[in-house]
Amino acid sequence: MIDGIMKAEDKEVLAAAPTEARNPHSSQIDKVSTLEMLSIINREDQTVAAAVERVIPQIALAVDAIAERLNQGGRLFYVGAGTSGRLGVLDASECPPTFSVDPELVQGLIAGGDGALRRSSEVSEDSPELGAADLRARSFASGHPDVLVGIAASGRTPYVLGAMAYAKQLGALTIALTCVPVSAMTRFAEIAIAVQTGAEVITGSTRMKAGTATKLVLNMLSTGVMVRTGAVYGNLMVNLKPTNSKLVDRAQRIIMTATGCTHDRAVELLLEGGTVKTAIVIEKLGIDRASAEAKLTAAKGRLAAALGE
Repeated sequence: MIDGIMKAEDKEVLAAAPTEARNPHSSQIDKVSTLEMLSIINREDQTVAAAVERVIPQIALAVDAIAERLNQGGRLFYVGAGTSGRLGVLDASECPPTFSVDPELVQGLIAGGDGALRRSSEVSEDSPELGAADLRARSFASGHPDVLVGIAASGRTPYVLGAMAYAKQLGALTIALTCVPVSAMTRFAEIAIAVQTGAEVITGSTRMKAGTATKLVLNMLSTGVMVRTGAVYGNLMVNLKPTNSKLVDRAQRIIMTATGCTHDRAVELLLEGGTVKTAIVIEKLGIDRASAEAKLTAAKGRLAAALGE
């Protein structure tokens, strides 16, 4: 890519990508009934989960590698453009309310900045320099064992490639999330997650099957990492912050489930402990708040370890 003009070889690579192929199952989608049109889309969507299933071993490698670095004080960055960027920002933005982690722990960067979340910024995605600059502005890998997940259905978005090249140069862990099995992104990735979703219902519209696959993988990455770093007890969101009435109710129900106490007791425990984890330790070990907090600190926030389980 030079000055926004795609070179001939780049055009050939993009044209040959499975995500750009024409889907024979939807070639007459404009001529069928609305019911059949939607059925075609649904049938194609059903192939996505199976495609993700085939790359679970690679996702598992990524989860363990990310968790190891986060436990050492590192951060997780998602970088993408267009739909890929928006999905990365979405996943990152949902980590603080779901797992009560610092907003800086998981960060999503999109070509064109936050304005591109609502309005497309196609020109920005053609600049590898911007990808590197956006990471540099966040002090990426500066004193932290940070991780970069580059997201691009095509595996060749210049903005993402620039960010990945910069991260690799700094010695950071680089992960590629793409829907093309062999791509430019894999050159910069220690771990490649390539979900082969194939041709889209609407040719080249990777917001569809590729976007769905990306969301599924990001769900796995962030949830898996949070489980591995102690933000989950059983399948309970014990790191949850009760910041509104809905979350207060959920926090009380989590305490009831984890301890077997009554609702009235859960209300008392949450007020006494201040956090879900502290409340659970108070009840299960029969100790006061200060002692419960000390146990959680010693266990580095891992509830099961604090309880001696």
